[in-house]
Amino acid sequence: MTQQNGTNFETAILGGGCFWCTEAVFLAVEGVKSVESGYAGGQTVNPSYEQVCEGDTGHAEVVKVVFDPSVMGYREVLEIFFATHDPTQLNRQGNDVGTQYRSAVFTLSDDQRKIALEVIDELQREDVYGGKIVTEVTPLADDYYPAEEYHQNFFARNPNQGYCAAVVGPKVAKFRKKFAHRLKG
Repeated sequence: MTQQNGTNFETAILGGGCFWCTEAVFLAVEGVKSVESGYAGGQTVNPSYEQVCEGDTGHAEVVKVVFDPSVMGYREVLEIFFATHDPTQLNRQGNDVGTQYRSAVFTLSDDQRKIALEVIDELQREDVYGGKIVTEVTPLADDYYPAEEYHQNFFARNPNQGYCAAVVGPKVAKFRKKFAHRLKG
């Protein structure tokens, strides 16, 4: 937990396929202080985007979401995360294929791990996705690395780029419709 101006913030590290999509969703969420695209879960120290894309580093594309738990709890962060990607696809999201696009929750505490497993269990029992949820839930092992600067806030800066228009835009629209009550004012 981090503190700034008397406010305690929590952090979530989430991999939902391409980090541009996940980042764009969480940047619009009320109670989110910051979102940073990065890499986690691999063995290469300070990997580059090109290295991660080759699929040999073991890293997933992730976002680091810093949020105010007095506005939105970790459970709701996970509910948004699961509602905006397909957690039944192993090592892919749509046409993005490889372990770097896996669905993953990198936990920062035992409490986060417990909540993540509870949310997955609830979604699985309710058969929300019509298939087995394959999301990896793993403690973060001090291997989070920020992505290069040009990846930060990518969708907002490049809304007409091909991938953004075809993939990121529709995901953000789906989020805005389903979670209108959570949008920043």
